[in-house]
Amino acid sequence: MGANTSSKPPVFDENEEVTFDHFEILRAIGKGSFGKVCIVQKNDTKKMYAMKYMNKQKCVERNEVRNVFKELQIMQGLEHPFLVNLWYSFQDEEDMFMVVDLLLGGDLRYHLQQNVRFQEGTVKLFICELALALDYLQGRHIIHRDMKPDNILLDEHGHVHITDFNIATILTKGMQVTTIAGTKPYMAPEMFNSTKSTGYSFAVDWWSLGITAYELLRGRRPYHIRSNTSTNEIAHVFRTATVMYPAAWSKEMMSLLKKKGRLNCDPTFELEEMILESKPLHKKKKRLAKKEKDTNKSYSSQGCRLQKHLESLQRDFIVFNREKMRRHHNEIQENITLAQTKDPEEEDNQNNNL
Repeated sequence: MGANTSSKPPVFDENEEVTFDHFEILRAIGKGSFGKVCIVQKNDTKKMYAMKYMNKQKCVERNEVRNVFKELQIMQGLEHPFLVNLWYSFQDEEDMFMVVDLLLGGDLRYHLQQNVRFQEGTVKLFICELALALDYLQGRHIIHRDMKPDNILLDEHGHVHITDFNIATILTKGMQVTTIAGTKPYMAPEMFNSTKSTGYSFAVDWWSLGITAYELLRGRRPYHIRSNTSTNEIAHVFRTATVMYPAAWSKEMMSLLKKKGRLNCDPTFELEEMILESKPLHKKKKRLAKKEKDTNKSYSSQGCRLQKHLESLQRDFIVFNREKMRRHHNEIQENITLAQTKDPEEEDNQNNNL
């Protein structure tokens, strides 16, 4: 009996804040400079998500906290079928967590590296879906600034979803952006020439979409620009390069570009996370429990400045729960509907009784 009892999943109150304990870690699927991604399952609903977690100390040391907070702020206000949507955000002593839609089709960069050549009809579908997503973002005054195959994920049905709002920015009405941000081979010409008087706007995302579509069709980009290419060289490329359009492409596709199932990831990520990682996620609970008991090894002994930054991060972190937000919205709608459908006679009788 004891074994049967212990095997039951823990019961969580739907009104309590979602934490790391609400999820079961299934496997690691990727990592960046200070953030990693794993597949998780929520214990109560059994829904699968992707969980991105970022080490707080590394974020502070690399001055990335502002970008993380900005990404959270932007993603909380978004929900669209062709975006990777945020569901929960929370934190613990070590990490900040973002739980988002799980898309198992892999990113488009992965497929390009596998020498996949997309048919024109497929690329047309991608363009339509991405255009709807970009139009949605523009309606909310958001420039993504990093549209590229790496940041476009496929779901199991072959539809595309834009991810990674780490360098996205909110455009104030009537203003233009002047800061240079993005991945050079996909950046629009005006981004390299932006000054305080002449900036750029939403059009840069559409340029990046055009570069991406060309690359998906041809297997390489239209301009020979790399991440280490200098700004002067890039300007020269834009002035002198002639973009080639294969004869097999339709006139409609060329005109457009001229106007502007299984888990697809590297399996070595799992090995690194479970074996080579110094602080693996699946041992977090034991690690934090040990840290809590060891009161002598506090952060205060490791430098006041870092500790102050970590405390500030802990205080200002944005907690989010889309599930709870939807539930609250539905309750409001039900109350409004109930009030609208109330029998007028019954209301008059109540007034008379009063």
